[in-house]
Amino acid sequence: MAVELQILGRAVKAVQYRQHRALDSRLASVGSTLAQWDALRAISRAPGASARELAAATFQSEQAFGTLAGRLVAQGLVDRRPGHGRRIEHHLTPEGERRLRDGHEVADAVLAECFEPLVAAEREALLGLLQKIERGAQQGAEASPVRAPGS
Repeated sequence: MAVELQILGRAVKAVQYRQHRALDSRLASVGSTLAQWDALRAISRAPGASARELAAATFQSEQAFGTLAGRLVAQGLVDRRPGHGRRIEHHLTPEGERRLRDGHEVADAVLAECFEPLVAAEREALLGLLQKIERGAQQGAEASPVRAPGS
């Protein structure tokens, strides 16, 4: 029996939506939002990264990430420092590191609940399948030439 791709796509989106809602709601208990925690996580994984790099890592536009980073700086969670040329580097402050750790605890609990219906082998299989889709999408994007509008 063939799976309807629109139904499959909607199922992936529904799980993601529920997961994001739960994360956003529960991260409020540590003074964060999902977008803020994800930005802190990205900065932690790549200290000194530029806004462009961090926007890509957090699935945001550069403008949206810049606005978010400005809020994180104002909250004392992130430092922006001059880098090479016009590059601005992002680093966590000690308070940003604490907020990130608190967020990890919340996220681990939420994700454990989210994936609880799956046994370990199913989780591994799901991860492998999602990574396979992502690799295919990346290869497709690399193979497709960028065209100017109207060409």
